[in-house]
Amino acid sequence: MKPYYLLAILPFIAILGGAAFVNKVEPYVLGIPFFLFWIIIWAILCSVIMVIIYRLDPINKEEGK
Repeated sequence: MKPYYLLAILPFIAILGGAAFVNKVEPYVLGIPFFLFWIIIWAILCSVIMVIIYRLDPINKEEGK
């Protein structure tokens, strides 16, 4: 297994493991409860992490350029 594949574990840990620590209504961030903000931000970060993994994986490199 390639080490950068371990990045894919971060969203899983953050959303499921972090939920126990950030399960609060206050403070409000951008007008929404902090817990909802946490889930939204990690959904976005999950996409960013998957793009990073895609770019690092040599299988996805185009040949002939």
